[in-house]
Amino acid sequence: MSENPTPMVKIAGVHKFFETNHVLRGIDLEVASGEVCVILGPSGSGKSTILRCINGLEQISAGRIYLDGDLLGMKEVERKGKVELHELTDKQIAKQRARTGMVFQRFNLFPHMTALENVIEAPVRVKGIKPERAKERGLELLEKVGLSDRVDHYPSQLSGGQQQRVAIARAMAMEPDLMLFDEPTSALDPELVGEVLTVMRDLARSGMTMIVVTHEIGFAREVADNVVFMDEGVIVESGPAAHVIDNPQNPRTAQFFSSVLK
Repeated sequence: MSENPTPMVKIAGVHKFFETNHVLRGIDLEVASGEVCVILGPSGSGKSTILRCINGLEQISAGRIYLDGDLLGMKEVERKGKVELHELTDKQIAKQRARTGMVFQRFNLFPHMTALENVIEAPVRVKGIKPERAKERGLELLEKVGLSDRVDHYPSQLSGGQQQRVAIARAMAMEPDLMLFDEPTSALDPELVGEVLTVMRDLARSGMTMIVVTHEIGFAREVADNVVFMDEGVIVESGPAAHVIDNPQNPRTAQFFSSVLK
């Protein structure tokens, strides 16, 4: 893990409302560089909303989120001795978003593009990387996720697990500082879950900072540096997997894991 004292992600006092629905209720969370943070909890607890706020897909209602010390979505402007927050432009937000890679439940691949074309599209169009270099890097990434024999296949010719591995390679092609995973295996048939988790384990071992929302308790036990349990928009308990999953101190946490680990 990095010795950098600045956390890769710092979430401070974050609230999120969807009209009258108070989805996040004062979230405080830090994730160090090179750390794997796994967020667990029942459906509707706000887990995915946290990821979407970090990635700029949702605007927070209050609080602040920092990526490697940089305030996300806003800039601080000092005026008459007071600090005011001003929204960034769409272009500035897009530039910040490029520093995070996100993998969703659904694979969201372009159906008219091959696996390789899906992987190199953003580096060429967004980052301006030369197609030859992007292709070289794309082939490396597809080999890394075990798909070197599927580079010319279209999404319709790939299994769900293979499509999700292409989606991971596509996110990695942007060379992000942070990878976000929003229940990446929940849409997969059970026999395909393992191949995606294997890729994620390898990514964690490589030192990539990751925040993972998942229901895969075994993955959390094995890979997470920090496990966060959420319920009803708040962090109920956090710490090492051995504490949160196997020896929870909060009754709500204990109730949740006793039901899912039966």
